[in-house]
Amino acid sequence: MTPATVWDVMKVRIAATASHDEAVAIATAVAEHVGETVEVYVGNSDSPTVVREVSGTDESPEPTARERRLREEIADIERGGPEKYRERLAEQGKLFVRDRLELWFGEDGLAFEDGRFANFDSWHGESPDVEAADPDTRLPADGLVTGAATFEGRKLHVGANDFTVKAGSVAKHGVEKFIRLQERALKTGRPALYLVDSSGGRIDRQRGFFANREGIGKFYFNHSRISGVVPQICVLYGPCIAGAAYTPVFSDFTVMVRGMSALAIASPRMVTMVTGEEVDLAELGGPEVHARHSGSADLVADDEAHARDLVADLLGYLPDNCEEQPPTADPVTPTAPPAGLDGVIPDAPNEGYDMHRVIERVVDGDSFFELQPDFGREILTGFARIDGRSVGVVANQPAHRAGAIFPDSARKAAEFVWKCDAFNVPLLYLCDTPGFMAGSGVEREGILEAGKKMIYATSAATVPKQCVVVRKAYGAGIYAMSGPAYDPEATLALPSGEIAIMGPEAAINAVYANKLDAIDDPEKRADREQELRAQYREDIDAHRMASEVVIDELVPPGELRAELAARFDLYESVEKQRPAKKHGTIL
Repeated sequence: MTPATVWDVMKVRIAATASHDEAVAIATAVAEHVGETVEVYVGNSDSPTVVREVSGTDESPEPTARERRLREEIADIERGGPEKYRERLAEQGKLFVRDRLELWFGEDGLAFEDGRFANFDSWHGESPDVEAADPDTRLPADGLVTGAATFEGRKLHVGANDFTVKAGSVAKHGVEKFIRLQERALKTGRPALYLVDSSGGRIDRQRGFFANREGIGKFYFNHSRISGVVPQICVLYGPCIAGAAYTPVFSDFTVMVRGMSALAIASPRMVTMVTGEEVDLAELGGPEVHARHSGSADLVADDEAHARDLVADLLGYLPDNCEEQPPTADPVTPTAPPAGLDGVIPDAPNEGYDMHRVIERVVDGDSFFELQPDFGREILTGFARIDGRSVGVVANQPAHRAGAIFPDSARKAAEFVWKCDAFNVPLLYLCDTPGFMAGSGVEREGILEAGKKMIYATSAATVPKQCVVVRKAYGAGIYAMSGPAYDPEATLALPSGEIAIMGPEAAINAVYANKLDAIDDPEKRADREQELRAQYREDIDAHRMASEVVIDELVPPGELRAELAARFDLYESVEKQRPAKKHGTIL
């Protein structure tokens, strides 16, 4: 081997019997050693068989021409789809997907990306399959960015549609990327974040992904398998129609963005074709529809930045997966003084008041993070902290429909309880309800079916549970709200509490109606009715329930927060086992 240096190029000639791989190895080794470009000649050849370029110093070498080409290709991919579609994003009030990732994860964006070159050979000018690149047919990353990132100190998997590529639609390679994201989340036990802005499957390419074993249907199969293993959080940035609408509803938590998001099983045009109904997208499936009526939206954000803030708050209450405990925080003094709690609760069992005023005196200051606030409003659900510990709150709301439980609110509570149990979040029930609503309307809406689901979720939950009878607990309401029969770690009551099959008015009417009707004097009848009600209320009063050990403790209202904190602390390691079985039959 004879080296010779000409300017900054070292030429090396090796034996004619040397293989190409040997020439590559020699060129690489010498270039790294001498810090110069090396040309390796085999035998008597006048042209180098291998060239290894090295520029600059060992501390800061310049990229080779080949690496520069790769970086240029990556930069081109990251420009997104056709420029005309990117320009329209501003008119729609939303960010380009790469800018969105920067908003979420900072200037560096994703920690790494998977499948950036997906479908590269179908459109890029550097591809051997493309004669001339057409700027109007760009398909970078096949319209879906996937990878991982660090968000508020938490590592998670991320999938984000690029709306500039065929309206964020997915085809064969994008489907493969999304499936891999899901499978990897299952392996790592890290949360999955879906930033969805998709028109669904790419119809003109459906044969490659629609009904295939590893096609788009696998999304929802995987959503189902992942459910309860890691939190799945979805943020909607555009109209998600048909197949695209299922990722949001399969996710544990869904955020819609006001004036931007929509969610529907079919587009307005399709609805008109099928049913004749004329409806615009907002009326069909906008945030108002899903936040207030369907319950598919847990939260509605004002804009993209607000959506990010909501998810940051939400993740603060959740563990990475079902095997871990929720994160804790430093305790914070309640927003309102606990000593004022009893003054919030009216003496009359039928007088309305806002349960938020109770919650703010029990939980850490500004920690109540309410979910689905406009859906099933007679029950409040949300996360909070008590002495720094994450808890899930299920509370009747006497300020709305007297706190009676309707089908929507029963389903809302059942789903929330189920999610809390999946992710090891202890449950606090604040009970003040006349029970499940009665009437032909709610029967048609499935009050029994919905109530069954709420009672089932409460029964099956294995996390520590505490029930507080704030005021009235009538009928099956005490069952749904994890009363004494539902294996709570404690059933507590405030002095305003009552537990009964029904309220005094209904009970007296049911038992004594005939006897009261037999009293001719209206004044005597009214007096007797009042006596009977007073006697009845003595039997259902919290003091009587404490005397008979129906409840565990009658707590001074000003001490309720401290009592709950001590009990949640003691029972944090409780493990409850469900009976051995494949699964229950109640959903």
